[in-house]
Amino acid sequence: MLLVLTPGPIGIFDSGYGGLTVFKAIAQKLPQYDYVYFGDNARAPYGIRSFDTIHKYTLECVQHLFDMGCKLVILACNTASARALRTIQQHDLARYSPQHRVLGVIRPTTEMIGEVTKTRKVGVFATSGTVKSESYVIETNKFFPDVQVFQEACPMWVPLIENNEFDGPGADYFVQKNVDVLLRQSPDIDTIILGCTHYPIMWDKIRKAVPAHIRLLSQGDIVADSLADYLTRHPTLEKLCRHGGHQSFYTTESAEDFDAKAGIFFGKVVGSKHFEL
Repeated sequence: MLLVLTPGPIGIFDSGYGGLTVFKAIAQKLPQYDYVYFGDNARAPYGIRSFDTIHKYTLECVQHLFDMGCKLVILACNTASARALRTIQQHDLARYSPQHRVLGVIRPTTEMIGEVTKTRKVGVFATSGTVKSESYVIETNKFFPDVQVFQEACPMWVPLIENNEFDGPGADYFVQKNVDVLLRQSPDIDTIILGCTHYPIMWDKIRKAVPAHIRLLSQGDIVADSLADYLTRHPTLEKLCRHGGHQSFYTTESAEDFDAKAGIFFGKVVGSKHFEL
């Protein structure tokens, strides 16, 4: 019996709010598609959790997006991309959903980094979980073995952003501290990746703390361009991404609380619905 798949929205997943910065760029680049954003805010942050727990939580949320009709899901979360994506792609999809696809945010960034850096020395600011996974080091080495990657975990940045303290003097202190520690690893770093989707919210402070000759990269536009290219190269899957320009938002936490913060990341007011896991 031939299985006929009905077109559905593109799913965007994050453990919290940061993925909204990626969603914003994707929606601007590809406004013609329907989207469903799923934030697992009730169980955030993922970065402090074990590999097995991150995989379990991420897979649960991806499966719920499949249940909502999504045939393609973007993990707009560096921690989930670093610690769950490979297992989902190589094992879970084959067993449960072979006709669905799940993509992350780390590979698109590392695929282009060698075209940006001149000194072949690249820095990464990320959560502790992403740094420990060494995903940026591993993935960059696959494409550009001559590029050295230096990492710095920034555990205070996400709490500052989510508690609306990202514009205060406390943020200045921690940003400068992390910048100094990263640059002490190599004076030749000429490119720094913001390896957490929250971090673009503090772009101005980071830009001020980082020497002017160093290029900063955030992931939203990179992932949006990569997705556009992916859909062009996979026309069968593209036909399963419903057109209409409709956007839906779901959170495992209070919808009221989510909406109060989401506008900071998405750039406009959103109206979310609570989803009970």
